[in-house]
Amino acid sequence: MHIYGITGPSGSGKSILSQYMTKNGVAHIDADRVYHELLVPPSKVLDALKSAFGDKILAADGTLDRKALSAIVFNDKEKLSLLNKTVLDFVLEEIRRMIKALEKDGFSAVAVDAPTLIESGFHKECDTVISVLSPKELRIERIMARDGLSREKAAERTNAQKTDEFYEEHSDIILMNDGDVEAFFERISAALPELV
Repeated sequence: MHIYGITGPSGSGKSILSQYMTKNGVAHIDADRVYHELLVPPSKVLDALKSAFGDKILAADGTLDRKALSAIVFNDKEKLSLLNKTVLDFVLEEIRRMIKALEKDGFSAVAVDAPTLIESGFHKECDTVISVLSPKELRIERIMARDGLSREKAAERTNAQKTDEFYEEHSDIILMNDGDVEAFFERISAALPELV
């Protein structure tokens, strides 16, 4: 089983790369989706978050209040680090289980799309690490459109993320997505000819 790790800052276009790979027969695991599914009560992950951040991160129905948690972590690198430490082991354990299941189902390759692929150390379990990068202003615009955030909030989110150099240092392949989708697809097919 060939494991592709896909990462990069928020708004860079990782999902476009994932869609391309899926169309070419590569199984796909979205780490964010895995995380959200693990939060459905009753949830060990939710219990761990409550222990780390207190009851103020819970909605009235006992589910996670994502806005409350975001307000705590996105302006504070230490709190963001605590969030990652709290949830990563649960998420990685589930991703490893899913990879084994996909291999049993006959898949020969899987793409794991994870914003904190490198920070979690999971990049060391990948055969190929691909980072998708994009100009900062473009990422801010995409985050505003995708998440309905103000420019200020979107900029805060991008400022809290790792630099391009961080991704370049830890990746086998760097793909630049500067907004031209056709050009991006050409870069993907040139970088990953074995998928076509």
